Amino acid sequence: MILRPVLCKYCDCSDVVRYGTQSGVQRLRCKGCKRIFKAEYMYRAYEAGIKDQIVDMAINGSGIRDTGRVLGIAKNTVIAALKKSLPKSSLSIPILAPVKSR
Repeated sequence: MILRPVLCKYCDCSDVVRYGTQSGVQRLRCKGCKRIFKAEYMYRAYEAGIKDQIVDMAINGSGIRDTGRVLGIAKNTVIAALKKSLPKSSLSIPILAPVKSR
């Protein structure tokens, strides 16, 4: 049997213990940062780096459906990730007051 070391995905600490299951998937808890995570995810959208790939593909001109098809995730997930990645200043458009002419 081959054992592979499990590192915390947040702090790269090797001091990780099993912490129950959720939907049949083993949960892990880091003793260093006290965060809970899974070694394997059921949905591809939860994996590390997927949200960065969504933003990169959007910047390079890929459409929402194309991005979802390539990454193997739903288009609604792509839209939600893009909305969350927008800076707050771009969400509100300032309304300019009309200039009065004399």
